[in-house]
Amino acid sequence: MRDTLPFLVKTDFPAVYRTRIDTLQANLGYRCNQSCTHCHVAASPQRKEEMRWETMELLLRYAAMRGVAALDLTGGAPELNPHFRTLVARAHQQGLRVIDRCNLTILNEPGQEDLAAFLAMHHVEITASLPCYLEENVDQQRGQGVFESSLSGLRKLNALGYGQPDSRLTLNLVYNPLGPILPPDQAGLEAAYRHELATRYGVVFTRLLALANMPIQRFGSQLLSKGQFKPYMDLLKSAHRDENLEAVMCRNLLSVDWEGYVYDCDFNQMLKLPLGANGAKPVALADLLDRDLVGTRVRVADHCYGCTAGQGSSCGGALVAA
Repeated sequence: MRDTLPFLVKTDFPAVYRTRIDTLQANLGYRCNQSCTHCHVAASPQRKEEMRWETMELLLRYAAMRGVAALDLTGGAPELNPHFRTLVARAHQQGLRVIDRCNLTILNEPGQEDLAAFLAMHHVEITASLPCYLEENVDQQRGQGVFESSLSGLRKLNALGYGQPDSRLTLNLVYNPLGPILPPDQAGLEAAYRHELATRYGVVFTRLLALANMPIQRFGSQLLSKGQFKPYMDLLKSAHRDENLEAVMCRNLLSVDWEGYVYDCDFNQMLKLPLGANGAKPVALADLLDRDLVGTRVRVADHCYGCTAGQGSSCGGALVAA
C-alpha cells in the first residue's frame, strides 16, 4: 500500500485552534470482519492490534477529570475488542454519551447475537456505515453480501426501537462516495435514503451523515495507483470554504489510538502525525490528565481540505448543516 503522507505534509491549510474538548474518540483496534476499499484505517480480519483494558480505564479517568461529554468508539470493528462491553457499561454508568461506529454486519457475527440488545440497554448511539441504499454499490465497496447483512442488522436495531420516531435510541447512517468526488448535499441525500430504505426495505433511521473520502491509507493508495491523487486534491482545495473552519471536529475532539497515544483527529492518527502543530513525538493520554489544551494549535496537512471542502465533512457529517 502506497503512503500518501509525503504528498500531504507540505500545506497551506489555514491555522486551526482548539476550544474545549467535549469528545474523546478512541480506536479500540484495527481488527474488523470486513476489508472495505474506502477504509482510512486499513482494517481487516487479519489485523491484531487492540486496546488494552488499562488504556480504557485511562479513557474513563480522562473523561471524568476533564469534563468530557462523549466517548466515541471506533475501529476496525470496535465491538471485536474483548473489553468493548465492559467499557460501554462503565462509560454509561459514568454518564457519558457513548457512540459506537458500527459496520452493521458485526451484529450478525457468531457470538454477537445479543450485541444489538446490549447496545440498546446501555442507550448507545449507533453511527453505522451504509455507503448507498443500492445493493450493487454497497457490495462493490464493502464486499459481496455486505448489503444484505447490513439490512439484517438495521432490522434488528429497528425492532429494538433504534431510529424509530420519538425513540431515544439514535441510529445514524453514514454515506461516503464510491470514488474521488465530493458527497452530495446531505439534506437532499438524507431524504432519498429515507424514502428508498423505507419503501424498499421497511427500514428507518435517525439522521444521515455525509462524509468525504480522505486521501490516506487504502483510498489514498488507490488514488496514487490510478493517477487520481492530484486531481482529487485539486478538487478538495478548489471547494474549500473558510466558514467550515469554525466547525471542524479537531477543535473539540481528541483522537486516541489503540496504544493510548493522542492525535488531533482520527485521520492524523492514521498518518501518525503527533498531537499539536509542532508535534515531533507521540503524546500519551496519561500525560494530558492535568493539561488544558484550549487555545493550542492543531496539526494540519493537505488532507484537512477533505473536512472543509463543499458542505464540509466531520465525524458528525456535513458542517454546513451543523
